[in-house]
Amino acid sequence: MDFAPPARRPQGESIIPMINVVFLLLIFFLMTSAIAPPEPVDVTPPEAASETQADGMFRLFLDADGALAFQETQGADPALAALGAARDAYCAQNGCDAGANAPQLLVRADQSVPAAELAKLLPRLAALGFSNAQLVTALP
Repeated sequence: MDFAPPARRPQGESIIPMINVVFLLLIFFLMTSAIAPPEPVDVTPPEAASETQADGMFRLFLDADGALAFQETQGADPALAALGAARDAYCAQNGCDAGANAPQLLVRADQSVPAAELAKLLPRLAALGFSNAQLVTALP
């Protein structure tokens, strides 16, 4: 008679360390990604043939109806006032010399906005202190 314990089946590897690694990677990517806020108005940028990349810290939106928006503020006068206040706060903190600290403005205008409407906006932007405004376009 054999009283030896029966042979045990080998146990498989635990999957818990792999689950821990997956969750750590998920947390890492969530913490390091930049989530952009939604645009305040729907804008379809005009097409351009150049591939020059525009970047700026201030974004002004001009929709197809000619309405201006800056961050959550909508309407021409309130949006420009909020833009001017944001520029003043930036200049108070960083200084606004003509060098690298000069505030950059991106204008995201809808492709159906007439050029005359944009031309009327430029002097108002210059009065706020933005000497360099870039128009955001899409490649065809």
